[in-house]
Order: sequence, then structure tokens, then C-alpha cells
Amino acid sequence: MRIYEGSPRQDFEEVFRSIGAFIDQRVMRDVLLVEAPDGFIVQGVVTAGGSGGTWSEAMGSQTKETLTFLDDDIARFMEESVARRGHASPEAKNALAGFYETALRVIGRYIDEQKPRDVFFFEQDGAFVVRLFQFGQAGGHHTLAEFTRDDIAQMVNQGPTLRVPVPAPKPA
Repeated sequence: MRIYEGSPRQDFEEVFRSIGAFIDQRVMRDVLLVEAPDGFIVQGVVTAGGSGGTWSEAMGSQTKETLTFLDDDIARFMEESVARRGHASPEAKNALAGFYETALRVIGRYIDEQKPRDVFFFEQDGAFVVRLFQFGQAGGHHTLAEFTRDDIAQMVNQGPTLRVPVPAPKPA
């Protein structure tokens, strides 16, 4: 979410995690995500129908679905995501998460570290290509990064080492 108008978006990790949870619920794949001034545009392939008599009917029909999420929608997704996870341990929270919730969370963390002005990425077969627009003293430039399915798994496994330890309560 933006702190003030024109500022870079804040906390991509949690924003993308909540969008990923929505994508998991919709059973989307081959996802494209574009940051817009007031939210995100998400596009993906969904399979509808199925279970008919012939082979092609049993597979259902695949369509490309395009959704626009405004910042208010994202805020609601984030609240629902936190409520769904509750106060479970990090391991239990990860067990509840689907592929996209987990993958987009770790990509969001990477993006937070880069501090971009604008984000665009697409996924195909579990691999992601991310384009970030960054602005520095030399002006604006785009940076590309690619994450394979193995890279995502490695980033997820490294997650616990990146968490800030919570201090143990002092004895009374």
C-alpha cells in the first residue's frame, strides 16, 4: 500500500501473499500481474466446467480471466489472509498456503528489498519473470529477474532464517 500519493508501494511481501491466496482460491495458472496506479491487474488461465461425458467435456473449458484489484480490495484480501492464518506458527501458516500464496510472498520479499517504483511479472509453469522499474540518481531503469520453480523453493526454505527472532518473555 502506498504511504502517500506518488510514493513507492510498501510491503509487497504481504500484498503479493494475499493476491497469491486469491489466485490459489480461483485455481488460476499462467499468471500475469501488473501494478497500476490504484492497485493491480491480475490475469490468469482458469478452467471452468468439466465432468461431462466426453473427454473434452471432462477437461472443462479454459479461459483467460482478467481482474482489477484496487488498493481497498488488496487491503481486504490482506485482512482476510491474516484472519485465515490466525496466530499459528510460521510452519503451520506455510502448510495452509498454496503455491501462489507462497511463491508470491517470497517474490514480494525480494521486490521489497529492491524498492521499485513499478512492478510487472508473469508466470509460466511455476517460473516467474519479474520486471521492476527503479529510479535512482542516473534516472529510471528497468531491471529483470527470473525465478525458476527451484529458486522459489530455495527462497521459501530460506524464509525462516530471514525472520526477526521474537525475544522470549522475561520470567516474572
